[in-house]
Amino acid sequence: MSDKPMVDLPPECWELIFNLVGHHRHFEPLSVVCRQFLAISNRLRVSLTVSDQTVLFLPRLFQRFQHLRKIDLSEFHGDLEGPLSQIAKSGLDLEAINLSNQRNLPLDGLRKLGSNMKNLRSLTCSKSGSLLDFHLFVIATSFPSLEELDISYPEHEHCYSLSGLADSGRFPAVTDSGVYALSMKLKNLIKINLSGNSFIHDKSLMVLSSNCASLREIAVQDCAFITQSALAFVISCARELRSISASEIWLPFKDVGFEQSFVYAKALCDINLSTSFVADELLYSIVEACLPLNKLTLAHCDGFTFAGISLLLAKYQCLSFLNLEGVSFLTDQNIVELSKFFSMLTSINLSLCSKLTNSTFFTILKRCHFLNEVKMERTNVGEEDFAADIVVNHRVKSLNLARNCKLGDGSVKKFAAVCPNLQQLNLSSCSKVTGESVVEIFKRCREIRRLEINQCSGIKGLVIDFELSKLEEISAKGSGINNEALAVIGKRSCRLLHLDLAGCLNVTAKGVKEVVQSCRLLREINLKCCDNVNAGIVAWMVFSRPSLRKIIPPCGFASAESQINLFLRHGCLVCEGQHFKGHGKPPLI
Repeated sequence: MSDKPMVDLPPECWELIFNLVGHHRHFEPLSVVCRQFLAISNRLRVSLTVSDQTVLFLPRLFQRFQHLRKIDLSEFHGDLEGPLSQIAKSGLDLEAINLSNQRNLPLDGLRKLGSNMKNLRSLTCSKSGSLLDFHLFVIATSFPSLEELDISYPEHEHCYSLSGLADSGRFPAVTDSGVYALSMKLKNLIKINLSGNSFIHDKSLMVLSSNCASLREIAVQDCAFITQSALAFVISCARELRSISASEIWLPFKDVGFEQSFVYAKALCDINLSTSFVADELLYSIVEACLPLNKLTLAHCDGFTFAGISLLLAKYQCLSFLNLEGVSFLTDQNIVELSKFFSMLTSINLSLCSKLTNSTFFTILKRCHFLNEVKMERTNVGEEDFAADIVVNHRVKSLNLARNCKLGDGSVKKFAAVCPNLQQLNLSSCSKVTGESVVEIFKRCREIRRLEINQCSGIKGLVIDFELSKLEEISAKGSGINNEALAVIGKRSCRLLHLDLAGCLNVTAKGVKEVVQSCRLLREINLKCCDNVNAGIVAWMVFSRPSLRKIIPPCGFASAESQINLFLRHGCLVCEGQHFKGHGKPPLI
């Protein structure tokens, strides 16, 4: 490694250049060029994911990356007290920490963290075991500057009696008392997610909206005791409220209090009422309120009709996000009529609308000029009725067509032709799709970065004679993909980073070697349940491909702790039995 780069520029200029590269996972090749590039990449690294193995190296990592702002401990499964103590003593100025998926949140660790991280703005404790009121008391006292708090879906192991109390006699859940403590201490709170906390009542929402004047986002999905009365109070009183998310709310006919509350919601732009009973009268009240609405979710809702949703969409033609998943009455003709109001949509979800066919897909592509994302999972897409006036939409980047049993090669080819700038495509569990479709997708959509073909047994071999210069991730769990296809992927995909082959029975060590040898940037590979891949290939992969950062080995892999640590010192985490994270996760070190 040299002391200086070949082109001598001020460090500020190099930082600007590095930032153009994008995600910090791309910094690693640059960091080995020279010491100055190493220092710059270290300085620009702002987030770190900690696992069971990497926790041993925390002091060294904190010393190397001194500008970290976010730490994610959701993949760590040991005693959290030690890591929290090290983070507290690190001297870092953190803005966000993720403590999700923990069996327990140590109170002393939280206190130490709070005493040293005065500027912490975001705390995530989703899916934490044994989350109780006294955890909220400590959080409220220790982190007075919090702006975002997620305590959603706690995982309690206690057994409840019919009265809602644990058999042990104590109340093993978050209650209104804990939320009240948060509301009294966290005066800067902007966003809170209470979803899945089954024992909070209307009182919790009322004290939050009364005491937290800056509150903008509230989520109470799957909170059984929250009623429309509390939602009406929040919408009326929280004048800064931008987003409200609730589910399983009974919003009956002639609920005057709830309907009138929208008149006061001058800032409300995002409404999510999933799996609720929503009468047309409520939709009419939203129309009359003249909100700055740009996001609407009515997924799996009952009670409203086509007339109700039509009137609402006619009023709010500036919607950018619309989720009508599971609205079963929708037909292709309904979408033709509604699409007149879709001119500003960037994302639409019509999954589980079983009456919708190819006609709907081509209609929204034609009418939605700003569309970026389309979800039509488990619909009736696949019917070969192609419209005569099909238009090409260059803006669509993400398309989810998973679990469409009628979807075959003919439709997929046509979809690829009209969405040439696709970057993400999901065809999982489409049994009629073959390798012919995949080749056509790669040929037509040269911007494709992520392809999901999980459980596609019809996809086996691939014949590709051109470069896949943008492809970064393939998820092919349980597919029919074989060694020959892997060899082609390896040869043509120079930027492949993530490869998920879990349960691919047509793959052997030969195919894995082909792709690992060819893909010089490969960072993660999942071989879980690949019964025909010899477990002995793991060591070969670690030492043959220095870019690898995570391997989930095939069945039969057994290794001593010393060998696992040796792999880790080479920069690769070999993690048996763990889930493959893949897309969107930062590298481990």
